[in-house]
Amino acid sequence: MTRRSVGAMIVAALLLVGCNRDAGNTSMPAPFPLTRDAMGVFCGMNLMEHPGPKGQIITAGRIDPFWFTSVRDTVAFTLMPDQPRDIRAIYVSDMGHAASWDDPGATNWIDARKAFFVIQSHKQGGMGAAEAVPFGNRSAADGFAADNGGRVVTLAEIPGAYVLGSDTVGGSVEHDRGDVRLN
Repeated sequence: MTRRSVGAMIVAALLLVGCNRDAGNTSMPAPFPLTRDAMGVFCGMNLMEHPGPKGQIITAGRIDPFWFTSVRDTVAFTLMPDQPRDIRAIYVSDMGHAASWDDPGATNWIDARKAFFVIQSHKQGGMGAAEAVPFGNRSAADGFAADNGGRVVTLAEIPGAYVLGSDTVGGSVEHDRGDVRLN
């Protein structure tokens, strides 16, 4: 072997080690701030033109997040079999830190897996449908439910029927979020 080929092999090995270091990184990416450029994946509309909490899903296969005009749509995305499964993070607006219902905030994102959601309240989401209103702590969620009706649940407890079209309590269609793995 020549010195040149040994040098090339060392460079190739170092490049592979660098790539593998990134591949093993399982930390969640940081949320993106909400800007005027954010367009809802299902409706194609600007998120800032709609009231209520928002959502974003970051996948391994895209540079930018999938944006959602409502948290209900965010959760529905995770249940639809034809949507990407390489989800790295799911963030929702922390309405406990929102200026108002009309201004949910640009940077007050929380990990949806750690949030408390009020479902079946009197508040409607950005597209005029029932909403899953997220909060970073249980007491804020309980207070919202006391003022607006509804019940407090975790992400895993949100009925699939609630986000996929049927607003009936404990709808007959249930979906398992077990196939959504954060990479």
